[in-house]
Amino acid sequence: MESGKPIGVFDSGVGGLSILRALRRELPQEEFVYFSDAGHAPYGERDDAFVAERSRAIALRLIDEHRIKALVVACNTATAAAVHLLRAEHAHLPSIGVEPALKPAAGMTRTARVAVFATRGTLASAKFRALHDSVRGQADFVLQPCDGLAAAIENDNQEEVRRLCRLYARAAGEFGSAPGQIDTLVLGCTHYPFAIPVLAEVVGPGVGIVETGEPVARQARRLLEVNGLLNRAGRGQVTLLTSGPQQALRQAAQRWLGGSLG
Repeated sequence: MESGKPIGVFDSGVGGLSILRALRRELPQEEFVYFSDAGHAPYGERDDAFVAERSRAIALRLIDEHRIKALVVACNTATAAAVHLLRAEHAHLPSIGVEPALKPAAGMTRTARVAVFATRGTLASAKFRALHDSVRGQADFVLQPCDGLAAAIENDNQEEVRRLCRLYARAAGEFGSAPGQIDTLVLGCTHYPFAIPVLAEVVGPGVGIVETGEPVARQARRLLEVNGLLNRAGRGQVTLLTSGPQQALRQAAQRWLGGSLG
């Protein structure tokens, strides 16, 4: 496989741009193909069979049409439902998934209370249950489904984003640094980092907010190095694909990635 080939990245919509942003910082010379499955979003409120079917179809398209050298499943719900299938079906292809950062959060919290904001699909998955079981006893994890938040972010509906952030923060419990309060918030959906300014205001100072972009980017670099696939002469170009409106994806990319897309 050639090192100059692009890395494929996909999500149910624009949330995966938060992962792509971290990947571009870590790997500025790599070329990327980003696929937003906005025409079939949101994944978080779909069943596993549907998400797995879409994930497999998108992976095949990226492999067949764009000859990708690695795949990043930039969606917690798709990772939980399908990354094991993609790895089995495309064993030659380095594949990286994302998962809520429960382990880092367990090491960060001082009050031993952590909130996890995620979609229902992620929280109900066997993969998440196994992850949760692996840190059981290290902290009290408050699992908060956030229906509609990913869609509000996707549509850049700031009023709805603010309303939902307040709603789910209240539902999770009291945030703060005092004993018994929640002092760490895990963002278990790749859309949610784009709401960090609102979430930080809602939960207040002293609450740590943990996302997954940087760890995923570091893992991508490691796998590329191990497989001799690092691109050291690329121009950092990004190709944007979507099953939804192309203009909406391009506007989101310009808004959240900043600068040139190559």
